[in-house]
Amino acid sequence: MDTKAKQRKNPINDTLTTVAAASIVAIMLMMPLSYFGVTTGQGINAYGQITPPSQLQEGGAGGQAITINGAGATFPFPLIDTWRVEYQSVNPSVNINYQSIGSGGGVRQFTERTVDFGASDAPLTEEEVQGLPSTPVHIPETIGSVVAAYNIPGIDKGLKLTGPVLADIFAGKITRWDDPRIIELNSGLSLPSADIVTIHRSDGSGTTFIWTSYLSQVSPEWNQTVGAGKSVQWTVGLGASGNEGVSNTILSTPNSIGYVELTYALTTGMDYASLMNSAGNFIEPTLSSTQAAAQNAIIMNGTGTGTNTTTTTSGSAISLPSGDQSWTHVSLLDAPGADSYPIASFSYLLLYKELSTNIDSIENAQALAQFVNWAITDGQQFASPLHYVPLPDSVVQHNQQTLRSLTFNGQPVFQ
Repeated sequence: MDTKAKQRKNPINDTLTTVAAASIVAIMLMMPLSYFGVTTGQGINAYGQITPPSQLQEGGAGGQAITINGAGATFPFPLIDTWRVEYQSVNPSVNINYQSIGSGGGVRQFTERTVDFGASDAPLTEEEVQGLPSTPVHIPETIGSVVAAYNIPGIDKGLKLTGPVLADIFAGKITRWDDPRIIELNSGLSLPSADIVTIHRSDGSGTTFIWTSYLSQVSPEWNQTVGAGKSVQWTVGLGASGNEGVSNTILSTPNSIGYVELTYALTTGMDYASLMNSAGNFIEPTLSSTQAAAQNAIIMNGTGTGTNTTTTTSGSAISLPSGDQSWTHVSLLDAPGADSYPIASFSYLLLYKELSTNIDSIENAQALAQFVNWAITDGQQFASPLHYVPLPDSVVQHNQQTLRSLTFNGQPVFQ
């Protein structure tokens, strides 16, 4: 393990120089408290504390406080950050801290056991699972969509694009906004004779995985030359870190186009394209069109091995993998249905099935399971206002079945 990794695991490292320590404090004081979340009793912000927070209990007014730390996807960050705040009124003795560092970073910290849970928009690959110290489980936490956000002076909403055209734009084959293929889709718009600037993620990103998976699905050439992944080899364009970074870069770059989660586009006032879906309709990304995609796609994901059928109280059935099985085949992309938006996706929480793998007491393991259960039930009320789709009851019940499989030294932690 390199020196930097060791310092991340112990931010109060005795080897920190006085200058480095002063710099860290200065940077922290310059940033808004809302960015850092809850601070520990020692005054060290929990976002800087990468040691498993289950080992960082401290006395509170009501006794021992528990800090749960997670890291990963920026895609669900607005929702997870809302949960962090709201859960304080549910259980004031449990503090939730979440680092929005991208799915790649979340998987890495989950693998290294430096967080209590990871978050990723991309299911763990077989290679990533093999690198883990113990069996993981996937828990879908929310459903969102990725949009083609653009900054074309003089053109607000109204741009229409297809998957193959998007693939050629991001492959550098379509380079100008007045390209005949774009003009053909947008006869009512006066598109500029200007070069297209594409913006992509520079970090390992679940949003990139969703975007490139869609392009791979609708463009055989993209699938063969670039493919899908949290990181891919981009041939053109500018890179930026996080959904936040891509949003800011698009807003500051005329004639640009990039991909961000819907909430980031809406909260920053970005323009975004309507995309042609599998039914041949141009669909604007909205809460309802994302929900339509989820409803039409989820039942299609019951193929393959290790699936588990959950019957809801209403009698409808859903087939998804067991929590500890592979989720790589699960996709909500290009779902059937006249009103389905084509780039929708689950976002996942990652936990170890045997929680003693990265948590040091059954009390903390139980606190984590209870928080996750709240997030997938009562916590779903905060999804729609942030333009995420609340989990269907069938998925909630499926997740609770996964929670009941979690143990600490073999003892169940959720009943």
